[in-house]
Amino acid sequence: MLGVAVGWQLYEITGSALDLGLVGLVQFAPMVLLTLVVGHVADRYDRRLIATGCQVVEAAAAAALAAGTLGHWQSKTGILVLVALVGSARAFSNPATTALISDVVPRAHIARAMAWVVSANQAAQVAGPALGGFLFALGPVAAYATASALFGAAGVCAALIRSRRRERAREPATLATVFSGAAFILHRPVLLGTMSLDLFAVLLGGATALLPIYARDILSVGPSGLGLLRSAPAVGALATSVFLARYPLERRIGATLFRAVMVFGAATVVFGISRNFTLSLAALAVLGAADVVSVVIRASLVQIRTPDAMRGRVSAVHSLFTGTSNQLGAFESGLVAALLGAVPAVLLGGLGTIAVAALWMVLFPELRRIRSFEE
Repeated sequence: MLGVAVGWQLYEITGSALDLGLVGLVQFAPMVLLTLVVGHVADRYDRRLIATGCQVVEAAAAAALAAGTLGHWQSKTGILVLVALVGSARAFSNPATTALISDVVPRAHIARAMAWVVSANQAAQVAGPALGGFLFALGPVAAYATASALFGAAGVCAALIRSRRRERAREPATLATVFSGAAFILHRPVLLGTMSLDLFAVLLGGATALLPIYARDILSVGPSGLGLLRSAPAVGALATSVFLARYPLERRIGATLFRAVMVFGAATVVFGISRNFTLSLAALAVLGAADVVSVVIRASLVQIRTPDAMRGRVSAVHSLFTGTSNQLGAFESGLVAALLGAVPAVLLGGLGTIAVAALWMVLFPELRRIRSFEE
């Protein structure tokens, strides 16, 4: 909901594709700067409380966006600063929340649990953007105020989670411990391959950052249509994640990952050339379905193959990879769209994603051959 409102309002103020890309960049920068810090925090302190505090910060940022709009002092700079604050909160929240899963769910059920986690997230992404688009039609204040209230509710829910209490390591923050999460991943080709594949594939395939342009200038469907376009990937992802929760992946994990990334790239190409609203929605739904397969595989591998004492730091590096691909990918799409146009940017991104998947099959044969999570 917040993404729809920010994207549409910023594009109304500036009319610039590059500014839409800047929304991704200002969320990406805090993640890079804070990665090494947040990993230590997640390994040393109560992950539940970290998640709660981050939701409160995001609620405050959404409330400030509502206040700025209501007071008629909203500006491009103000929007980007508040979006950066949201990005900072998520930099802490993502690794803490991901590592918290292993405190709640037994190891044998982590793959299925990850599918349910993704299902819950995608259900929110189905309802959120669509509702955000309709609320924005009533006024941006309605969208921002509702988002703020829901962030607050998420904070309450996080505080009520019951988890197994574990003694957190209190090792001193040295260079070795700070970089230990990255070192752990670098020495495990399967984890390095999955994370870097997501980084480069989604970096190139960031079509969703340009949805305001498609909604207004290409498909002519307005803010309500933008909400539906933003929801379409989540619809496909939700259906797929529910299926994976019921029938978890157990065989040919590596091959399935590469197929999913290639389907993601192909769906991006179809969306890029489409001028039909229904076909565009279908392409985005397939894109979301393929993406969620990759997400479940990557997240399950990280949780299962990382010891608890390291999960915060490894999850922080993992969040950096995913944040880099999503947020920097949005900036890349905006930059290319500003230079070449929205349609060439999306087409090049989809084809690039397919090429990256093919290259990674050669560079990481261990990942291609992996058969099960526990192998």
